[in-house]
Amino acid sequence: MRVALLTEGVRPRSPRGAGGWCDRLVDGLREHDFAWYVLAGTAGAAGTAATAGTGGTSRTDAGADAEDAVRPAVHELALWGRRPAGRAPGALRGRQYAAAYDRLVRALLRPGERSGFGPGLYRLAELARADGALPAFLVSDRARRVLERVWRSPGADTSAGQPLVCDVLVAADLLEQCLRPLSAPWYGTAPGGLGAADLCHVVGGGPAALPALVAKQLHGVPFVVTEHGLHLREQYLGYREAPYRWPVRALLLAFFRALTEETYRQAAILTPGSAHDQQWQRRCGADPARTRVVYEGTPAVERPAAGPEPDAPTLVWAGALEPGRDPELALHAFARVRAELPAARLVLHGEEAVPGYRAHCAAVAERLGVADAVEFAGRPRSAADAWADGTVVVFSALSQRRPRLLADAMLSGRAVVSTDVGVAREVVGPTGLLVPPRDPQALAGACLALLRDDERRARLGLAGRLRAQERFAVEPVTGAFREIYLELVSQWPAFPAAAPDAGAGPRPRPFARPAEYWITDRRHTEPPETAAVPVPGDPVPGDPVTADGTDTGTGNAGSGSTDDGGTADRADGAGALVALSRGRRPAAGEAPDRAGSFAEAV
Repeated sequence: MRVALLTEGVRPRSPRGAGGWCDRLVDGLREHDFAWYVLAGTAGAAGTAATAGTGGTSRTDAGADAEDAVRPAVHELALWGRRPAGRAPGALRGRQYAAAYDRLVRALLRPGERSGFGPGLYRLAELARADGALPAFLVSDRARRVLERVWRSPGADTSAGQPLVCDVLVAADLLEQCLRPLSAPWYGTAPGGLGAADLCHVVGGGPAALPALVAKQLHGVPFVVTEHGLHLREQYLGYREAPYRWPVRALLLAFFRALTEETYRQAAILTPGSAHDQQWQRRCGADPARTRVVYEGTPAVERPAAGPEPDAPTLVWAGALEPGRDPELALHAFARVRAELPAARLVLHGEEAVPGYRAHCAAVAERLGVADAVEFAGRPRSAADAWADGTVVVFSALSQRRPRLLADAMLSGRAVVSTDVGVAREVVGPTGLLVPPRDPQALAGACLALLRDDERRARLGLAGRLRAQERFAVEPVTGAFREIYLELVSQWPAFPAAAPDAGAGPRPRPFARPAEYWITDRRHTEPPETAAVPVPGDPVPGDPVTADGTDTGTGNAGSGSTDDGGTADRADGAGALVALSRGRRPAAGEAPDRAGSFAEAV
């Protein structure tokens, strides 16, 4: 089937040799045709990421060219920076734009009118598709007047402060950039359009979900949302230090909150990266029946365990040097450990995320009298090297939002001690020790218990490695999305772009195509725009029908080759299935293996 991957940021395919989540998904589902739709930061960012060098495994030019030949197509739209060129709408169309924009802004600023966000959004998308004048309108004086009038009207939410003229100008510019995907040239049923896709897969949420929402509204294409760390939560954390006044921050956060709620409402299936994220999604209105946890797979499961432990008992800590990671708690706990085990050491891996915080931590270590046993090792060459430096891995964060770092530490085979926050209990489970946050005595006691018991430390390390290998392997992730894709295809019309309201042709129905259609050789199938959708009970084209409406069942008698052609097509399909079962896809123009059968394929 045809899958459209929608992401925000740089191109999702990482540089050669590194491998990323989208890479692993595409490589694991080679039976599907993927296309990437990227909301890049600025024009050309995706292309820059695609050609950037890396320190990974080197490849020959021939191998690189062969890999490029099979990469999915990439469609890029600059989300930030200068707006796309285009003419401003005329007087009549300008009034239509203003009415739709007024409804959307009211949904952001008036608590009682939040239900108008979706209709206003889709109306803007419909107008933008007709004339492409949405970016020019959003930065026009007319749009600014609409925003200012609603923002200063009675009943508007101004708890963050009354907006000034500069706030209106800044907010109008930011809203234009956030709504820019509505005018992307990605819609329609032509090749490369989202209407020609069987489903959309949104990775990350946020503005990347806008094209999926529009594609569902215009073409009926279902979409899946995958979030590894919630986009809305990251926006709330990031806008605390944004360079805007509080009224602008409140307006932008209201937009992201409304967009998230609409995305969760319209998505066919939500796949958070942890049960912790699933709880947050439910608080934002997600339907539990349409939510499935799919852990973020990592190729590190194939990595061998760390080598022998260091001679001296060593605690290793990894993360960004910032208050949220709370390395001060690790320092205070280590001071208690050092009092019991004078030979103990503490190694902190990570870069300074807050200016001056490393010096602050060094001063804390000096004040505690353990500066000679504490090493600030900076950024390690790899995560595996960081875990190999220690006897026990320590996490002291106040909030553990993503499971990746915890899982990587468990894959090293070292025993883990972590504060009981965020995803820690879900990831570590019974294979490590959990302590309350901001409790140095409890953290020190857990570390001492493991440092003094070699057998327990080895047992927990091995159990943690096996648990991480089971939960975070790549194969379960691709298998889960294979099932999700096929489930959505079976529940939605085969060609949703053929709108049933158009009054032309029969209404598309689920299961209009058999499951074999999506994996067999397509050389004998018609394009979606012209292929007829078979409906049970309808006469076959070309069959004579009697006056009372009964089918004579003679088939395409005039051609004289119906049986032979049907047998040949069935043989081609079975041959393609046999090829797929043997681990390869039949190349274009390759004759299928007619010696195979459907029973042999399955």
